Amino acid sequence: MAEVIEDGSGFRGEADRLILPATEAELQQTITAASCESVPLTVVGAGTGLTGGSVPQSGWAVSMQRFARLEICPGRAIVGPGVSLDALQAAAGRTGQFYAPDPTETTASIGGSIATNASGSRSFRYGSTRRHILRLRVAMMDGSVRQFQRGDKVDFDVPALPLPQTTKNTAGYPLAPGMDWIDLLIGSEGTLGIVTEAELQLLPKPENVLAGVVFFPGDDPALIAVDAWHGIQGLRMIEYFDRHSLDFLRPRYSEVPENAGAALLIEQEDGDIDFWAEHAPEDSWFAASDQDRERFRRFRHALPELVNDTVRRRGFLKLGTDYAVPVARNREMLAYYHAGLLDQSLDYVIFGHIGDAHVHVNILPKSRSEFDAGQRLMLDFARHAVSLGGTVSAEHGLGKRKAHLLALQYSPDQIESMKQVKRRLDPQWLLNRGNLFAPPTG
Repeated sequence: MAEVIEDGSGFRGEADRLILPATEAELQQTITAASCESVPLTVVGAGTGLTGGSVPQSGWAVSMQRFARLEICPGRAIVGPGVSLDALQAAAGRTGQFYAPDPTETTASIGGSIATNASGSRSFRYGSTRRHILRLRVAMMDGSVRQFQRGDKVDFDVPALPLPQTTKNTAGYPLAPGMDWIDLLIGSEGTLGIVTEAELQLLPKPENVLAGVVFFPGDDPALIAVDAWHGIQGLRMIEYFDRHSLDFLRPRYSEVPENAGAALLIEQEDGDIDFWAEHAPEDSWFAASDQDRERFRRFRHALPELVNDTVRRRGFLKLGTDYAVPVARNREMLAYYHAGLLDQSLDYVIFGHIGDAHVHVNILPKSRSEFDAGQRLMLDFARHAVSLGGTVSAEHGLGKRKAHLLALQYSPDQIESMKQVKRRLDPQWLLNRGNLFAPPTG
């Protein structure tokens, strides 16, 4: 019987078999069998992705959930790809440490976050997953298991491809001569190998973290604040909520000020409450305790949960952007989003990592015609982001649902360079087929 698999966006697919290896040897046996029979292999994680990357369209699905090693050491953690982010953070926290990448979906697996080079709200200070990986063990499609340390260089020639002028990017392979194997594998969306173990960098947990939700009458004063706060020492998060987002949250959070037209969620290590009291409107919220800080983070995380529930109830796949632009084009891109959405009279919310010029537009269609209009608008937004020097994927990857966007950012020759790397490591094009590139025909 076929296995039906669905991800967080509502994208569905089927696999002929679901395989749950517990050891590298069992995984190698599966890879060898698939290669002999020319069967596509799709790696399945926690199912929280938003682009269909872990959703098979045929062949076998390989779940890595039994690779659950979790060992916390001073300054590092050794983890299996099936470990969840929240389990890692809880274990690290008990030793006074933390893992810096902070994706919104904390039930996501480590393997999935490595596959997409995930980042999240703390990327404003700490960057994406790539910056925090020390070592990887990877099952390759030739049946071998290889170990790569940070600094191990790719042992074949690759060209230099242009990177967007953004602080975050996970669209395609970031090819560059002399690059690390680790940098090639992270963000490759499972198309080049299957991670069986990772060694992650852990950081000392700050003694004091000040959090706040700062409310503004509209976008202009909020964006002025973003520009002014960029250089504040210890600031690790600036998250944005537009007016529609606040309206969406008010039924659950009645304490949101009635006149608020935008908000910024901030976190600062060793923050000074007196500074923020002087520079923030009076009706803003601030807290230094772990309990209150967690309440603010639940406020942030409630929004995508509500969006996902609304889209599912209305019977459509999620329509959301993951585009980022250079920080200097932040205001321009946000205005373009609002203008296009208002012109089409669509329900929407915009929220996310405005400190990195990386906000998420989520369209909430009520009809097939609105869904189709939303798809056209998403494509227009992608083109505009690229025209500003941006990327079509900052942290979610492109998977299968958004693979067509790669051609907006890279030329056919540049994409062919990526495909040559894919063919070298996966000659039969079996691993996570359909992610990033359309599968070969014939």
